[in-house]
Amino acid sequence: MDYWNHIYDHFDPIAFTVFSFPLHWYGMMYVLALISALYVAKAIVTRDKLPIKQQQLDDYFIYIEIGIILGARLGYILFYDSNTSYFLTHPWQIFNPFNQDGDFVGIRGMSYHGAVIGWFLGSLFYHHRHKEVSFGVIMDVVALAVPIGYMFGRVGNFLNKELIGRVTDVPWGIYVDGVLRHPSQLYEAILEGLVVFLVIYLYRNYKRFNGDLILVYGFVYGLMRFTAEFWRQPDAQLGFLFGGWLTMGQILSAMMMAVAVVLWLIFNKKYTKV
Repeated sequence: MDYWNHIYDHFDPIAFTVFSFPLHWYGMMYVLALISALYVAKAIVTRDKLPIKQQQLDDYFIYIEIGIILGARLGYILFYDSNTSYFLTHPWQIFNPFNQDGDFVGIRGMSYHGAVIGWFLGSLFYHHRHKEVSFGVIMDVVALAVPIGYMFGRVGNFLNKELIGRVTDVPWGIYVDGVLRHPSQLYEAILEGLVVFLVIYLYRNYKRFNGDLILVYGFVYGLMRFTAEFWRQPDAQLGFLFGGWLTMGQILSAMMMAVAVVLWLIFNKKYTKV
């Protein structure tokens, strides 16, 4: 068992190189996440006969992909990065994939909660330009599509050796720089991906209004992320924020859950008036 624990410590995050350009497993997983989310969205639209055309769905994904990338990167800088002031005064460095020596290192640091904000703004912008598509229906499709894509994203984090878990002595732990840790990225892939998808998929036939599923997603994801944070190592530059256990991820997840509950109560009352 110890042999298998050590395999991860020697795993290369670079899958292969093309003309000296390194292709990381993480990037491949990110592309797979996007493709799988789009496939699930189209399958749900067809299966449930939702009033969205396939071309409209394709256009929508372009809008939100831009929003997600911008939001994820900016969210990390604002919520987690210790050099926030530097990036605010040098904004051209935010998406610079090269280090000071000119070596390609990729974009380091992406925030899920920032991605959510970027996705929502991208969705609003799309709806502003395409009012013929129901905003609530789009949100419900997203709620079902995102968790599957998210699974591949977390597997990508695992293969990229980032967002590592806390120190442990469990037999399925993995060695990271010689230290046995929880494979927390895989825990998150299951909890925040598979579990969230199953909950929403089973609930979808009982939804009370268009947009219901995205609010359920906000709460269930927040709960799963809050739980998974107990196995995930907090960001080094932040550490624990309170009581030796509360992390930034848990604070943002709690806020996400609270917003989802408040909005659900408001919309449920609005659309279920007698």
